[in-house]
Amino acid sequence: MHAAGVSKAVPSVTKTPSRVIIEGVEPEIDDGRFPIKRTVGESVVVFADIFAEGHDKLDAVVRHRKVGEANWNEVTMTSLGNDRWSATFDVTSQGRHEYTVQAWVDHFASWRYELGKKAEAGQDVSSELLEGAEFVREASTRAEGPDRDFLAGQAEFLRSVSLQEGRIQASLDPRLLDLMIRYCDRSGGAKYERILGITVERERARFGSWYEFFPRSAAKEPGKHGTFKDAADRLDYVASMGFDVVYLPPIHPIGSSFRKGPNNTLTPGPDDPGSPWAIGAADGGHKAVLKDLGTLEDFDKLVARAKELNLEIALDIAFQCSPDHPYVKEHPEWFKHRPDGTIKYAENPPKKYQDIYPINFECEAWESLWAELRDVFLFWVGRGVKIFRVDNPHTKPFRFWEWVIREVWDRDPDTIFLSEAFTRPKMMRYLAKSGYSQSYSYFTWRNNKWEITEYFTELTQTESAEYMRPNLFANTPDILHDFLQHGGRPAFQLRHVLAATLGATYGIYGPPFELCVGQALRPGSEEYLDSEKYQVRYWNLDQPGSLREFITRVNQVRRENPALQFDRNLRFHEADNPQIIVYSKSTPDGSNQIIVVVNLDPYHVQSAWVHLNLGELGLGEHYQVQDLIDNNRYEWHGASNFVRLDPLVCSAHIFRVSARW
Repeated sequence: MHAAGVSKAVPSVTKTPSRVIIEGVEPEIDDGRFPIKRTVGESVVVFADIFAEGHDKLDAVVRHRKVGEANWNEVTMTSLGNDRWSATFDVTSQGRHEYTVQAWVDHFASWRYELGKKAEAGQDVSSELLEGAEFVREASTRAEGPDRDFLAGQAEFLRSVSLQEGRIQASLDPRLLDLMIRYCDRSGGAKYERILGITVERERARFGSWYEFFPRSAAKEPGKHGTFKDAADRLDYVASMGFDVVYLPPIHPIGSSFRKGPNNTLTPGPDDPGSPWAIGAADGGHKAVLKDLGTLEDFDKLVARAKELNLEIALDIAFQCSPDHPYVKEHPEWFKHRPDGTIKYAENPPKKYQDIYPINFECEAWESLWAELRDVFLFWVGRGVKIFRVDNPHTKPFRFWEWVIREVWDRDPDTIFLSEAFTRPKMMRYLAKSGYSQSYSYFTWRNNKWEITEYFTELTQTESAEYMRPNLFANTPDILHDFLQHGGRPAFQLRHVLAATLGATYGIYGPPFELCVGQALRPGSEEYLDSEKYQVRYWNLDQPGSLREFITRVNQVRRENPALQFDRNLRFHEADNPQIIVYSKSTPDGSNQIIVVVNLDPYHVQSAWVHLNLGELGLGEHYQVQDLIDNNRYEWHGASNFVRLDPLVCSAHIFRVSARW
């Protein structure tokens, strides 16, 4: 009898539900909504909790493939204990990939384990051998060729009247086990409920050194407005320092309405060039170039020259308009109008940007607006630009970025997007999930040991590392940190080492960085005095005290040491002085190991005993390290060794483990 109200129904299924549970899959971003990120050749390490009731043995695989391929590749998962499993595979081609997990009860392995135990105890296993013979016979029906014949023969032998000892040995034969795994019965298995994504990009999305400069300030003599030809000539200087990417602020026509003068004044002179971010004039908008810089053909020559020098041009894309932008007249529906019909300029209180109109992404004509902005990217992609630094993406809808990045990337997967969003952490992370290849970070404001350690542990050792790649700019035209304002040349030097070795991708805004320009507009401000954002500047690149040679050497070290070309291999070590920070990076096989020691105090000599985690580094009691900055070698012994760094000489060691015994 059944209690009242209790249903007698059983699940309506065509086969017995799987006994196997798969959960706790990692990496998985927001229940699989967003893909993880990798570059070609990188590994994906997948973890999962896999279990079933009882004590049966389980098998599991990670299945992976490029999206659109018919067949899956499989990698056998290894049990780590406590029902945790793992497997690793490499992604070898650019594009969108996917992966999932499958697991099943391995009845033969369970049987084989019990058979061994019973045989070892001297028990009669006649019945068990017949049971095993049936498992092997069933596997033979799934096999082909010689494997089928071998399995069928083994099944017959296990059913024979031969001596039990010989049949037991045959049951435990490793070859039989291998074939039983290959032709296992997965019919009662389980598949993870989601297929998870991977965006696989080219190497530059993961590793590169960026150099930012204003083409209009590239003239060879004071008082002149630079051109694309001047910028092309400047590329030799940039390439000589070992940079990979040249990032140019907006190169479009600049509006004249409410044009800003030097130091952001509202009273410009007749010859003041205005801010490049006030985009648009009678000459055109986001698909045009400023006449003072040259023509589109001149820009093409700049791109071609960069390619000859193994450099790439990155363009700043700022979706905002000056009051003179053609969009304002041609598409007034794309802007938000006040009750009196005027358009409100942009503000970030207390900052005011009278020379900029924000675009209204909530307008009724949003579809035509989105399509036009997508075409802005595609226009420059068509002229050979494959890297974009996007200005203030956190002030535009996230759904737009999800759409437009996919639209552009699906047309040209070489395209790389850098998010310039210095905003709240969750917003920065969401932009990274939305498709941005790289993200600006809080590095500029992380200057003491505790801040750096905590922040970079988060970036490299948590889930964030699966989708957020930091681009560590040591300075920008908007940000001259107080540390650089007062620390002098040692401050620039040590911040350069940190940026270039903590992250696989970093950048500087030059020439102010290598020339150690630290004068702010006013006390407490992060704005440069006489900022290039509002005026043309002339830079003497041969100025004494330049960090040019030092930067060149550090970039060379980065290129020669693959350990520095990744983020997730960063590990911090101890030092008994809060002004000394120590961290390491190693390749997976340990063939390249880098240990970085930095004096975070730009004013004083600092010394410390550094304490390395020898187990993590795979080092013994004796090893040699070579400082890759000055090439000096040191014999180190055990975990603890002494260092002393004078900021007037050099603020850092970049050691490579060169020998061990």
